[in-house]
Amino acid sequence: MSNRPILLVEDNPDDVELTRIAFAEAKIANPLHVVGNGVEALDYLFGRGAWADQARHEPPALVLLDLNMPRMDGREVLQAIRADSETRSLPVVVMTTSAEPFDVEACYSLGANSYIRKPVDFGQFMWAVKQVGMYWLVLNHPREG
Repeated sequence: MSNRPILLVEDNPDDVELTRIAFAEAKIANPLHVVGNGVEALDYLFGRGAWADQARHEPPALVLLDLNMPRMDGREVLQAIRADSETRSLPVVVMTTSAEPFDVEACYSLGANSYIRKPVDFGQFMWAVKQVGMYWLVLNHPREG
């Protein structure tokens, strides 16, 4: 199991806090790095802006990506991740409130590894985040390189 960080791209502070709690309860030890919009996510991943010093962080083990965010939405972030050879194979799980078939299809077409509709119920949200963490960080065997 890798201890590389998890990149959470989420603009809702309540969802950020619930995700932190769920990972702590699931004993997921990976650090959680949070950015509030798509521009910040790409800056983090590509070492731009506040993250211009590449030595400051390593690539995440997992990207949890909301779709509807300010400045740049999740679809654009996903497209940029998959377009670059350095980030193309990063596991990206879309976690959003949308269950629209168009959004689901668009995300899978752009290369999402998984699409999860965020449950509105507190307990179900916690359960879903724990399951995502357990699968992608403990059970899944990622590609090398």
